[in-house]
Amino acid sequence: MKIGLYFGSFNPIHIGHLIIADTLHDRTDLDQVWFVVSPQNPLKKRQSLIHEFDRLRMVELAIEDNFHFRASDVEFGMPKPSYTIDTLAYLTDQYPQHQFCLFLGSDNLVQLKRWKNYQMILDNYEIFVYPRPGETTVFEHPNIKLIDAPLLDISATFIRKSILAGKSVKYLLPDSVEDYIRDKKLYL
Repeated sequence: MKIGLYFGSFNPIHIGHLIIADTLHDRTDLDQVWFVVSPQNPLKKRQSLIHEFDRLRMVELAIEDNFHFRASDVEFGMPKPSYTIDTLAYLTDQYPQHQFCLFLGSDNLVQLKRWKNYQMILDNYEIFVYPRPGETTVFEHPNIKLIDAPLLDISATFIRKSILAGKSVKYLLPDSVEDYIRDKKLYL
């Protein structure tokens, strides 16, 4: 199978993530999309990050009705912070029958050269790039494929701030995720 890996903190997962994943699945030759919940991104601060098991559970709730999607905790048992190349090497070793590729927002493509062993990623894995607001960087490489996807400006930071301020997040999150956040009193 050809698997698209969608790495992220998913703090929390929101409809923007789901729309992008569905669009990339629909407009590529992918069989499945795996949402890889990252315990700690080396390029992000950990301050507002809730526990990875809560973030994983929210991903599971958000995607439970889509058999093309799968939640992955593969990085939970790996050294932190998580480096994409290490996760790719592990998954490729564990699942030699699968072909793995990456999803990347155009905003992250700009930072690709800061990633550990980025050239190895570029040379060995297909990267599907989706547009992000305000980002027009072009990165030429045969393994980079620009995908026509909706330009979404929904941020988990905005959602967390809204929850903290007691504002509505309806329509920004799947109902099951919103219920989970409310029941567990997350982001307060």
